[in-house]
Amino acid sequence: MTEENKITVENIDGDTAEINADLETGEAVGEEEIPEEENLTAEIERLENELKDMREQVLRARADFDNFRKRTAREKTELAATVEQAFLKDLLPLLDNLNRASDAADSENADAETLRKGIEMIKQETVAVMGKHGLEQIETEGKIFDPNFHQAVGTVQDDSKEDGAIAAEFQCGYIARGRVIRPSMVQVVKNE
Repeated sequence: MTEENKITVENIDGDTAEINADLETGEAVGEEEIPEEENLTAEIERLENELKDMREQVLRARADFDNFRKRTAREKTELAATVEQAFLKDLLPLLDNLNRASDAADSENADAETLRKGIEMIKQETVAVMGKHGLEQIETEGKIFDPNFHQAVGTVQDDSKEDGAIAAEFQCGYIARGRVIRPSMVQVVKNE
């Protein structure tokens, strides 16, 4: 008579299963038999078809992503061109005013005060157009030197100001939408 007993088997992943086994022969009792050769061939064919389908899905996904990348690059280029055109359109009145100022300077009845006022108006209009497009001037008056916004081009001793204070600005710096476009060129106080 064969002796049956339950055996717990653990696989590599740590999963366990209980099976009934004949302790004399070592065979499982009541388990399904291994599929015949026909069943194995059908299973292999099914898995090959499944693999083929997955490869096709991957190829389609790659093609979709490539098309998305190209479309995004094209849209980005078109947007940049539109923004650039809008900016240039805003600059046209400045160019018109500069032409008028140049013509006025060439006329016989031009005086220095009228030219100065015209240039000041063009300057104010330029600042307004640049501000409309996100450009801001970096403040330096009464500020302490900050290498993130200022470029030191010299030092000066001035006992009336603290060390590191900005003594003079030689060239304005600008920020556009939080990023420094050009740092301010400044002279810094150094009292040592």
